[in-house]
Amino acid sequence: MIDFKSTLRISINSLKVNKMRSALTSLGIIIGVSAVIIMLAVGNGASEKVRSNIESMGSNLLTVRSASAKSGGVSMGMGSKPTLTLKDADAIKKNARGLDAVASASTEGKQLTYGNQNWSTTVYGIEPEYLYIKNYEVELGRRFNREEVNSGGKVALLGSTVVKELFGDVNPIDKTIRVGNVPFKVVGVLKEKGSMGPMDQDDLIFIPILTAQKKVFGTDFPGTVSMIVAKCEDENTVTMAVNDIDEILTSRHKIGKNQDKDFEIRNSAEFQEKIKSTAATFSILLFSIASVSLLVGGIGIMNIMLVSVTERTKEIGIRMAIGARAQDIRMQFLIESLLLSIVGGLIGVVVGVIGAKSVQIFSTEMNISISLFSIFLSLGFSGMVGIIFGYYPARKASMLKPIDALRYE
Repeated sequence: MIDFKSTLRISINSLKVNKMRSALTSLGIIIGVSAVIIMLAVGNGASEKVRSNIESMGSNLLTVRSASAKSGGVSMGMGSKPTLTLKDADAIKKNARGLDAVASASTEGKQLTYGNQNWSTTVYGIEPEYLYIKNYEVELGRRFNREEVNSGGKVALLGSTVVKELFGDVNPIDKTIRVGNVPFKVVGVLKEKGSMGPMDQDDLIFIPILTAQKKVFGTDFPGTVSMIVAKCEDENTVTMAVNDIDEILTSRHKIGKNQDKDFEIRNSAEFQEKIKSTAATFSILLFSIASVSLLVGGIGIMNIMLVSVTERTKEIGIRMAIGARAQDIRMQFLIESLLLSIVGGLIGVVVGVIGAKSVQIFSTEMNISISLFSIFLSLGFSGMVGIIFGYYPARKASMLKPIDALRYE
């Protein structure tokens, strides 16, 4: 039976003899572990930010848009010829099952002015339910109501980016801005949602949809809308709602079996899953890159352990001559390799945590998330590297013949 306590003591003493070499050998593991922790922290932070942005956009959403129009056999792009109307939205509200809310919306880029300030942004003509469906909350002031929509009221809700550009630190409530050449009274400011990639979710203005159609947007198709958005009751009703909307619009637009549909229904859940999958792939990629450093550190350990076996050949021969068995020698070198990797791993964890925190301090826009899983994964991986790359030198040492080892110069 192997005397583990004695073997451990001998291994520690052997590493102490060459402290500088032991420290440099562990350096590869330190760099590898710290790199893994920092990379995973960056990847997890990015994934969490993506999830947060997706939640801010709303869940279980369906978006109905006009399909691509064609001119001379050339596709003009999605929504190039509006085919959806407010009456289509009303029909969906009344007849489609599994829906929690439905709203129409139209969009167009416009110039806003207030005093001597101006800003170009996207104007959304919406129904009040749109705010609930898209998870927009009013931070200051109030929402506009259904009566203001039906009467063509000139009221507006501003995103925080628009408020900053037009008003600075001035309270915008009850102030009058111009959308194009039309005056609007600001009744509310939206709670900040932040950016999602290149899209600033706060750089917009909401106005009543009938007001937008009649007084702000110029259109060759009166009464049409850019999109119809719907929020399903839960994820289990999405398929049923999609089928119902498809049947309702196919019937209303008198589309035959062999005709192309003049609308398209998009399910946000599919898009969200793709984004989440991309974020997960990004995290795995970062981990894979960082793991290369650990493998390089493991090769360094194996190299130094092989040198150590060569240097200590006579010592091995003496130990075998006085009764040490092959498994004792093998265990000693394995323990030395494992100690180098574990100590390096622990130091690497400290360096990695400090490094990740530093990234967050110097890059405020980057989300960093350090998890216990990444720490234990790094330590476990470093220990495995120590065993794998230490086994060959340990086995080589244990297979030496005592008489040959004693004669070695």
